Amino acid sequence: MKSILLITLKGIFRDRVFQGIMVTACAFLLIPVIASLSMRQVTELSLTLSLSLISFILLLLSVFLGGTSLWKDIERRYTFSVLGLPLSRQSYLLGRFCGTALFVLLTSAVLGSAAFAVVNYSSAIYPPDRSIDWSVMAVCILFDALKYILLIAVAFLLSTVSTSFFLPVFGSIAAFLAGGITQQVYEFVNSPASKTLSPLVKKLATILYFVLPNFGAFDLKVNAIYSLPLLTEGLLLTAAYFIVYTGALLAAAAAVFARREMR
Repeated sequence: MKSILLITLKGIFRDRVFQGIMVTACAFLLIPVIASLSMRQVTELSLTLSLSLISFILLLLSVFLGGTSLWKDIERRYTFSVLGLPLSRQSYLLGRFCGTALFVLLTSAVLGSAAFAVVNYSSAIYPPDRSIDWSVMAVCILFDALKYILLIAVAFLLSTVSTSFFLPVFGSIAAFLAGGITQQVYEFVNSPASKTLSPLVKKLATILYFVLPNFGAFDLKVNAIYSLPLLTEGLLLTAAYFIVYTGALLAAAAAVFARREMR
C-alpha cells in the first residue's frame, strides 16, 4: 500500500488539474490589498478571505482528484497491471485514498503558512482591536482539511460504483452542498418555527441529517476570525465523527470495489 501511496502523490504533482488549481493560490498576494479597503476590520477581512480561499482550493482538489483518481486508472487500464501484482484491491484502494488525503494535508499546510503570512502582514500594518489567536486559526485549517478528506472518501465510494467521472465529481459536489446545510435544516425542523411542516418532511429531514455527512461541524471560521475559544469536547467529538464516518465510507468502497468487474 505504501508504494501505491507514493505513486499517487507523484501522479498528483504531475496532474494538470493540480497545476491549474495551484495557480489560484496566487490570489493570496491580492488579499492584503483587498483587505485594506476595509478601514476598520482589515485583519478580520484578511482572515475571512484567507480561510475562504484555502477552503475553495481544497474543495477543488478533493472533488477533482478524489473523483477522477480511480476512474482514470480504470479507463487507462492501469488497474489491470497493478492488480496483477500480489496486491489486494482493498490495499490498492486504500493506498490511492491515503495518497490523496496526504496530499490534501500537505496542501493545507502550505496554504496555511501563506495565510499566516498574509494575516500577519495585514495585522502589522493595521493593528486589530482584538489579538489574533494563531492556535485557533491553525485548528480551523486542520479541521477544514479533515472536512475535505471526508469528501474524498465520498468521491471514492461513488467512483467504485460508477463507470465515468460524472457521478463521482458531481455526486461529491451535491453531497458537499447538502452536507453543509443539514445541521441548519435539522435545527429548523426541530424548532417551534417548523409547526407548519408535515411530519413526513420532518422525518425525511432527520433521516438525511443522520445519513449525509455533516460538513458544517468542521467549519471553525467564525472562531478563527473573532478569536473565539474552542471547546475541547466539541473538537474531540468532531474528530471521532470524522474517523467513524470516513472508516465506514472506505469500508463500503472497499467492499464494492472488491466485487467490481474490470473491463
